Amino acid sequence: MTIEVIATSRAQQGTGASRRLRNAGKVPGIVYGADQAPVAIELDHNNLYYAMQNEVFHASVLSLVVDGKAEPVLIRDAQYHPWKQIVMHVDFQRVDANKPIHTKVPLHFINAENAPGVKASGGIVSHVLTEVEVSCLPSKLPEFIEVDLIDLQAGTSIHLADLKLPEGVELVALKHGDNGTVATILAIRGGATEETPAAA
Repeated sequence: MTIEVIATSRAQQGTGASRRLRNAGKVPGIVYGADQAPVAIELDHNNLYYAMQNEVFHASVLSLVVDGKAEPVLIRDAQYHPWKQIVMHVDFQRVDANKPIHTKVPLHFINAENAPGVKASGGIVSHVLTEVEVSCLPSKLPEFIEVDLIDLQAGTSIHLADLKLPEGVELVALKHGDNGTVATILAIRGGATEETPAAA
């Protein structure tokens, strides 16, 4: 499923213009990349805000429609108001279907409650990572990567090299020799022992 984002180009830029846009329920933004000139855009705030609450929005190639013309993009940055639920600015990067992209993808953990380290040993799962950076062609970008904890014992960990990746997807960290920890099960110590009273 392709997520469509509707925008229009804007000529006026600067702090004052951006403030007027926000007062009108719009979000200023920019789309750049793919050896094309950057284009300043505006989007409907509420539509964008609620779309951005969905995890898949941040890990998908989006179809950005600017003035009726669609192009594939990734969301690269978003600025939020310090305390209000307001998107202040958003950046999109164009993607080339024939060139690999680097972007972050969320991790989905399964079978935590059935892992021996939890079920038999009473351990606690610690999620060291919640997302990973991948490299792949836009058409191969997964919405998430599944992490199966079914065999994890207490005191042991799953590392990046243990993840099962979709075809055509590579982990950027592994390409740089970093086999970081993804999750571990923390062993819980046995029952508390009585302290021996100190000698008088």
